[in-house]
Amino acid sequence: MASAIGDQVHWRSLVYAVLVPALVGCAQNPPTQENDPFEPTNRTVFDANDALDKAVALPIAQAYVEVVPEFARNGVHNFLANLDSPVTFANDVLQGEIDRAGQTLARLALNTTAGIGGLIDVGAELDIPAHTEDFGQTLAVYGVDEGPYLVLPLLGPSNPRDAVGTGVDLFFDPLTYARYDGQTFWSVMRFVGKIVDARSRNIESLDAVERSSIDYYAALRSLYRQQRNNEIRNSKPNTQSLPEF
Repeated sequence: MASAIGDQVHWRSLVYAVLVPALVGCAQNPPTQENDPFEPTNRTVFDANDALDKAVALPIAQAYVEVVPEFARNGVHNFLANLDSPVTFANDVLQGEIDRAGQTLARLALNTTAGIGGLIDVGAELDIPAHTEDFGQTLAVYGVDEGPYLVLPLLGPSNPRDAVGTGVDLFFDPLTYARYDGQTFWSVMRFVGKIVDARSRNIESLDAVERSSIDYYAALRSLYRQQRNNEIRNSKPNTQSLPEF
């Protein structure tokens, strides 16, 4: 789920640039145990996002699943993921993960050529595992604290560290510098495609969370942080939280 919310797109960086300094600058109360000092505002934004999701994003995602065959949806997902590979590669290198950087580079080369621009995940067929990295994760590896929990309009859960990271990731994306006919149109299509792809892959899981949660907002806040911490550790066990013997 968090992966849907963490996509690197131009529109997201603009929202971060406006909202994050304002929210951080207005902090007057100490963080709660959940590190959610803006909870009343966050809940208001969350309710608006949820209403928009149910009115627009969810029906489109459901129609997408109904109309588009699974193999075609997988091709779209693979293509969009391949476009993000340069960002992952740059952050692999910055984190000193040389082996993972090699995997990312190999997947990018194979999927772009033999995989017809990324539509086919040739890397997976050759047992080269896929992963994603972003500069928010890189900052975490270097010890930067996440800061207060934020819910941003349209974009959902975040925090100042990841907001800054998303802006930096734009510099790692070659398409930021590319100039071609219809650039704005294709940038918007990429943004919309990521939303529809991510939402269509999480219809049942999000529905299950909402139905089983007493507080949907708090449940997603917890799940977002758990997944984000798991991504930062590269799915390794959290040894810091283990008891001492």
